[in-house]
Amino acid sequence: MTEFEKKLAELIWEHEPIGSGELVKLCEARFQWKKSTTYTMLKRICSQGICKNENACVTSLVSREEYGRQQGEAFLQEHYGGSLPGFVAAFMDRHRLSRRQVEQIKEMIANYEEDSL
Repeated sequence: MTEFEKKLAELIWEHEPIGSGELVKLCEARFQWKKSTTYTMLKRICSQGICKNENACVTSLVSREEYGRQQGEAFLQEHYGGSLPGFVAAFMDRHRLSRRQVEQIKEMIANYEEDSL
């Protein structure tokens, strides 16, 4: 998504379900967009399967959380060949983890292992 498409998606996630006319008003107030700009951006994110505009009611097809997961997975795939350990190693080369962060990661792994049994 472009920056403008992301702004619109965030607005939809915040207010859904929302009438398309109300969405136009919100975009005008928040972003100073014209009606045509709002509908162009809406058409783009609808074509990407993120939202739908049905009977003048706009709703998301993908939650904010799911979109974030998809973006994270795409980033890992593109930059680290899908390797989470590769990403963590690169991150740790430049950033020192706090004791609390290390404990949180250990807890996540332990919970994952328990759920996998």
